[in-house]
Amino acid sequence: MSNSSTGIAESATGASHAPLFVASLGVRWRDLDAFNHVNNSNFLTYLEEARLQWLQHVRDWFSEDAMPVLAASELQYRRPIPWPASLHIELRCTRLGTSSMTIAHRIVDADDAGRLYCDGHVVMVWMNPVSGKAMPLPATIRTAAGVSSGG
Repeated sequence: MSNSSTGIAESATGASHAPLFVASLGVRWRDLDAFNHVNNSNFLTYLEEARLQWLQHVRDWFSEDAMPVLAASELQYRRPIPWPASLHIELRCTRLGTSSMTIAHRIVDADDAGRLYCDGHVVMVWMNPVSGKAMPLPATIRTAAGVSSGG
């Protein structure tokens, strides 16, 4: 049940086929539902963990004036995740806006990337926590996503 990352892939643009980041997670017994597979609500937790693992490699991605919030999520559940299972969560940047970023994701079996459990995307918006207003993406996020701060 490893929670370590498997690495950051280089990307020329957000549209690259190479993952921005791949996280490794193990399915926990407590993640199961009455049908003996991972409850659908835990998929969002896995995605959150993968994003946080990626952000640990990015400097200055938040401050007291600007931090990310989840604005939207879309998941397509392709097949149940059994227990035990080791997973890879692949993240790709598909769009960078002024204050938001769209991150596509795939949850796959760690031993068989062809075994797709879930795919979709989330939108993260950087905002000022006091005013609730959107803030420009930090330059470090643009760089980490493979796009210069001028984009």
